[in-house]
Amino acid sequence: MDSFMPVFCGIVPPHLLDKLARAGDPAVAAAARRTLVADAAHRTGRRLTTVVGAPAPAQAVEEGPQRTVYDARHRTVLPGTKVRSEGGEPVRDATVNRAYAGLGATFELLLTAYGHDSIDGSGLPLDATVHYDENYGNAFWNGEQMVFGDGDGEIFLDFTVAVDVIAHELAHGFTQYSANLTYFGQPGALNESVSDVFGSLVKQYTLDQTADEADWLIGAGLLAPRVSGVALRSMKAPGTAYDDDVLGKDPQPAAMDDYVRTGRDNGGVHINSGIPNHAFHLLATQLGGKAWERAGQIWYDTMTSGNLQVDASFTDFAKETVTAAAARYGQGTEHEAVVKAWSQVGVATG
Repeated sequence: MDSFMPVFCGIVPPHLLDKLARAGDPAVAAAARRTLVADAAHRTGRRLTTVVGAPAPAQAVEEGPQRTVYDARHRTVLPGTKVRSEGGEPVRDATVNRAYAGLGATFELLLTAYGHDSIDGSGLPLDATVHYDENYGNAFWNGEQMVFGDGDGEIFLDFTVAVDVIAHELAHGFTQYSANLTYFGQPGALNESVSDVFGSLVKQYTLDQTADEADWLIGAGLLAPRVSGVALRSMKAPGTAYDDDVLGKDPQPAAMDDYVRTGRDNGGVHINSGIPNHAFHLLATQLGGKAWERAGQIWYDTMTSGNLQVDASFTDFAKETVTAAAARYGQGTEHEAVVKAWSQVGVATG
């Protein structure tokens, strides 16, 4: 892409934090309000970066991942204090080590499966900050680096515990440098979905799972024991990830018949992403085997083809996946499976 529109992309949707901010538990409500305030400040910062232009990324000088992990020490100044660099030995802080490993797992999948060198395809160094703020209930990509909160311990645990959360946020960087999908409405939901797809693929890759063996959950292990739920989202069954007195019920639709029209959450980017998520799950399980191979390859080809417009709708994206499948695999099994998957969620490809 010739220009970038970096945005604040958090793993926890604002509608969920809004719900928590009204919780009866004062500690839960206070942590959610603090997180919302911090997130709002970062969104403003991203808009300013969009206007004045993002700084030029540093270029890698060596082959392989170039990872640096920083510690914010519960403050909000980024990036913080450097605590582990590429090739360095593990440190005593497990959060630092998990972040370092997650950056590496994402880099490895992109390079091994698709020949893509880091998230920009040109060896971009990968930076992450841990222990951001106090009781901060989110993890985000800010257009330049990863940032992880420790959670409040009541609703959310440490945001580095789930490798798919780390990969999800890095995948926002991949989208930024490839299709650069606008973060609003359907293109925004696609932006979120692509991050869920590659987040799940990294998790499956690290566990060496087939599509049938995978749980297709995003953020499993992130919710505290008191929460009635298994994850933030389910790609297999959108709308079933949680049903909790404090969090509420997972609002994601699985098909276009239940598409949610809203002005909140940037037009429902975290909500309606359930539809393309479900389509990818259907494709991957229909094809079988390792999901990062054929299904993931089709999504990767679509994102890097240069044919997607920044304001692509679900239909636009679906058509491009059909084109990508035919270009790589011909008119056979893969092509038919892509058409069928989108049909099952009510998105036209013809």
